[in-house]
Amino acid sequence: MSVVKINVLTVPAEQRETLEKRFASRAHAVEGSDGFEWFELLRPLEGTDSYLVYTRWRDEESFQAWMEGPMKAAHQGGAAPGGERPRPAASGSTLWSFEVVQQAAPAKP
Repeated sequence: MSVVKINVLTVPAEQRETLEKRFASRAHAVEGSDGFEWFELLRPLEGTDSYLVYTRWRDEESFQAWMEGPMKAAHQGGAAPGGERPRPAASGSTLWSFEVVQQAAPAKP
């Protein structure tokens, strides 16, 4: 079964727009990765300053290959004009890992 990785990002209110713009600018950066199945950026509506970055992968090996390749390269680059890297929009990050043990899709008419 698939694995789900949820990156919990603590994002202060004044950095929310910056975070969302950065994700939008990298849209489609993960879709071509071997084993990638799904992505969602979830914005909190109330009671928390945590965004959830949900990704689903065929297996742990596919996720690790992406982490060590395309994701690592993307986070090492990105210098702003003048050579400085932009300040992170998130003030904290925690990675949760899950294995899919059951799933359902809408019934087809």
